[in-house]
Amino acid sequence: MRYLAAVSWQTWLGLAALLALAGAGAYGYTGVSGTVSATASSTAELEQKITSLSDQLYATQQGLAAVQERLGGFENKVGDISGTVDVLEKLRNTDRELLQKYSKVFFLNEHYAPPRLEQIEKEYTYNEARPERVHAQVAGYLEDMLNDAQDDGVDIYVRSSYRSFEEQKALKSAYTVTYGAGSANAFSADQGYSEHQLGTTLDLSASRQEGLVEAFDKTKAFEWLEDNAHKYGFVLSYPKGNSYYMYEPWHWRFVGIELASDLHKKGKYFYDLEQREIDEYLPGIFDK
Repeated sequence: MRYLAAVSWQTWLGLAALLALAGAGAYGYTGVSGTVSATASSTAELEQKITSLSDQLYATQQGLAAVQERLGGFENKVGDISGTVDVLEKLRNTDRELLQKYSKVFFLNEHYAPPRLEQIEKEYTYNEARPERVHAQVAGYLEDMLNDAQDDGVDIYVRSSYRSFEEQKALKSAYTVTYGAGSANAFSADQGYSEHQLGTTLDLSASRQEGLVEAFDKTKAFEWLEDNAHKYGFVLSYPKGNSYYMYEPWHWRFVGIELASDLHKKGKYFYDLEQREIDEYLPGIFDK
């Protein structure tokens, strides 16, 4: 006691301060430790949330991909439907007779005529004094073909084009009287079976002097037509060896660029195909 009493009041004050600092240090350590612990806990929760969000994002992306795939399929279906509608609209506005296989197969009645005919320019006709007419939607293709042939130094003239049912009847009767029924049937169609009634068919010649003879296939005009007519939608109807009529190198029919080009590429002729194959080309007969 004497010893403690001997300690000055200044010493006691210093000791008290040290104890206070020690207490504060202990408290501070505990606070920091708590803060570190809390931070670690928050980080773990944050990581869990990030993982959860990442999973949700992945699922969302997968969902979007699935939706896009379905939408893509839907767009394709819409495109297919739109294409089908276009085809049906073309068919509705296209004469179904234009690609039929006549020539002793299908029949055109006496009332049939193209919806509109256009007169061929006289400079392209065999006889300038006799008007020749062609299906109005074919006229442009014909004019392009004859113009381009001229540009290549080749003259081609239209000797005969559209013929009505009655005109074909009169022509066939005249041939029958002149050549006999058997011979006339070999090169002339009965009324209702002639491609000329369609307004899409032409008899062509290389000059204004020659008639309709097989020798036409020895001319530059025929050679040019063989190489180029398909580009304008025209094909030779009755080649050598056909089972309908005698060989007619002058007789060309408009069937559309797509069909004419496919026939040319495959080395085939119009009557080589089945009607169902030909019908597939009808919607695009006037497409360029």
